[in-house]
Amino acid sequence: MSKTAITTTYKKMLSDVFTPVGIYLRLRDRFRDTVLLESTDFHAGQNSYSFIGINAIAGMEISSLERIETKLPRQEAESRAIGKNDSVPELLWGFMQRFEVNAVEEKPVKFAQGLFGYTAFDAEQFFEPIRFKPSDGIPLMRYRLYQYVIVIDHYKDELYLCENGIKGMESERAVVESLIRSKDVPVYPFKVNGQETSNMEDETYREMVRKGIKSCYRGDVFQVVLSRRFQRPFTGDEFNVYRALRSINPSPYLFFFDYGDYRLMGSSPESQVILKQHKAVIHPIAGTFKRTGDDAVDMAAAERLLHDPKENAEHVMLVDLARNDLSRTCTGVTVSEYRKVQYYSHVIHLVSEVTGDVPAGANPFQLLATTFPAGTLSGAPKFKAMQLIDAYEPTPRGYYGGAIGYVGFNGDINHAIMIRTFLSKDNNLYYQAGAGIVAASDPESELQEVNNKLNALKKALELAENL
Repeated sequence: MSKTAITTTYKKMLSDVFTPVGIYLRLRDRFRDTVLLESTDFHAGQNSYSFIGINAIAGMEISSLERIETKLPRQEAESRAIGKNDSVPELLWGFMQRFEVNAVEEKPVKFAQGLFGYTAFDAEQFFEPIRFKPSDGIPLMRYRLYQYVIVIDHYKDELYLCENGIKGMESERAVVESLIRSKDVPVYPFKVNGQETSNMEDETYREMVRKGIKSCYRGDVFQVVLSRRFQRPFTGDEFNVYRALRSINPSPYLFFFDYGDYRLMGSSPESQVILKQHKAVIHPIAGTFKRTGDDAVDMAAAERLLHDPKENAEHVMLVDLARNDLSRTCTGVTVSEYRKVQYYSHVIHLVSEVTGDVPAGANPFQLLATTFPAGTLSGAPKFKAMQLIDAYEPTPRGYYGGAIGYVGFNGDINHAIMIRTFLSKDNNLYYQAGAGIVAASDPESELQEVNNKLNALKKALELAENL
């Protein structure tokens, strides 16, 4: 099979007068299919990048359990059945093998040579022999190659306007550059339009927690993560919600993916999995206390969190689960950081780091599959926990608890877990949060943990009306 050649070229500019949000707002009305990824990761140091992808020219999409659709540049989309013996990670990586990219030296330009997209929670049905209740929501998996990728290196104040050139495809790089340099920033209003509703009442959630506690006592699971969904109708431009959220809840993973008939936007604190130069990394986040904003009070809370038996037992369990997940595809699995306290806008978390060595030439989608979904969004043992989630939660999870990010043609991968995330669809914003239920859980405390996790999102809705 002949390969599609991609020649990635770029223009380097100073970025000191530009912001990713400003550039995105200038580009999105002119080009279809746009994505924005940012980071406020305090660990980033010399690796703090933002990305804007515009004009999808190829990609793959799975909207049901039966069929996968792929599209090559300048060709019609192809649809084929997913057979009983097909491996979806192999189908996805096989599609990426149909491209050939030129070697580039500049590190930021390498990020243009890959696909941006997501894997929904319900896509777990492709990775394990499990079935969930049917979902009529968004596609289960969607990854796209963008003709233009703007990479901003915040550490060096440099901007790379990258173009993935395909033979016979018209270039509009001059238009893109002109829009980047434009001084106009088109902004439109946003307004919530009705009351917040939920897929369950407070007492229904407490009762679901009690069922989870009984499952722990029976020995079905050690832990199960049970969540609750909210929704709010709106009018206007939901990008204002993203702007508000990134301000209220700065996080290592900030993203706004526009697919036309729906959008995903969030400020996630937690990676699903990172694979870079044959080293895989997972950061389990488990153990949560509310943050007040008073430094002295928060330091005392952090100290209590470090010594809380329930929160620490939960954390240890999920670190072990991350080790087990990585061990399925990696060698040399180690816990490189353990039980570090990290402060976020509304909560305090315990965070560890688990790493493993990945063989050369490994399929990154296979690594994603074996670590998916995160134990912090499912429970332990993971398979039984997911069966209980499907039985106890009234609504299919869809996007919530899935993963979103980047897969490079070189095999690198960096995905965030879709938590602290909105789905915008049909003029409704959907948002969801969960809590890890163990035998020692208290239903009221778990309900409050869900509320604490959603505080940033609810405040973002208020602020977005006044931008």
